[in-house]
Amino acid sequence: MDYVNSEALVSTEWLAEHLNAPDLRIVDASWYLPAMNRDGKAEYARQHIPGAVFFDIDEISDTASDLPHMLPSPEKFASRMRTLGIGDGNRIVVYDGSGVHLSAPRVWWMFRVFGHEDVAVLNGGFGKWLAEGRPVEDLPPLPRDRHFTARRNDLLVRDVEQVRGNLGSHREQVVDARSAGRFAGTEAEPRAGLRGGHIPGSLSVPSSLMTDPKTGQFQSADALRDIFTRAGVDLGKPVLTTCGSGVSACILTLGLHLLGHRQVSVYDGSWTEWGGRPDLPVER
Repeated sequence: MDYVNSEALVSTEWLAEHLNAPDLRIVDASWYLPAMNRDGKAEYARQHIPGAVFFDIDEISDTASDLPHMLPSPEKFASRMRTLGIGDGNRIVVYDGSGVHLSAPRVWWMFRVFGHEDVAVLNGGFGKWLAEGRPVEDLPPLPRDRHFTARRNDLLVRDVEQVRGNLGSHREQVVDARSAGRFAGTEAEPRAGLRGGHIPGSLSVPSSLMTDPKTGQFQSADALRDIFTRAGVDLGKPVLTTCGSGVSACILTLGLHLLGHRQVSVYDGSWTEWGGRPDLPVER
């Protein structure tokens, strides 16, 4: 089968052909876990796809929260997008340099949360772009302020009380994007002070399964469907994705969106919040 929502991905070939399109905006969303010893902003400064602006996940967030990179207010998001030269009517393509689409899906999801649907992820990311010898530059563009209308779609987001309530209602299937070891509680969490294990009743689908390890591109629709169904996910019922801090959960969200799933939300606080609160139940 083909992707139902194939427009959520664009190929490197397509992007190379449309680099100079006046309505196109390219976003480098590279972000890395501390253990990866990489600096997305510094790497952007060294080289990036021509015309790309840098989206700082940690700054374009609710910086008053003690949880990492939580969603900002609509007003802050709109302000930052205007400064980056991204406005209403733009076609947005997001990429990162991780090789496994670590953070680009998070920014894809953020745009959708704030009402901008014309957004896609570069399939294969910056790694594929470089491997094909495509052009790069080291100077940031000089964007012109654009008007960006941000209206938050709460159907795409869940908070801790909604997830707690779901323990009793079971309305949404909770699908965890962390590694199998972290899900089981046999592998240490990268953030200090967090308990091991998972939200009771949740299912394990490591986000690394979403991409082909040979090409770095998203798995085929048939492969994605098989991965989810083998994990026990009913693709006809609502899904709530979670992970360590709300980033890799969005990789699962994009995978489900490609399959045409209509009811997928993300627990923004994810395990950093749940695993750090002793009043919330944990399964191992």
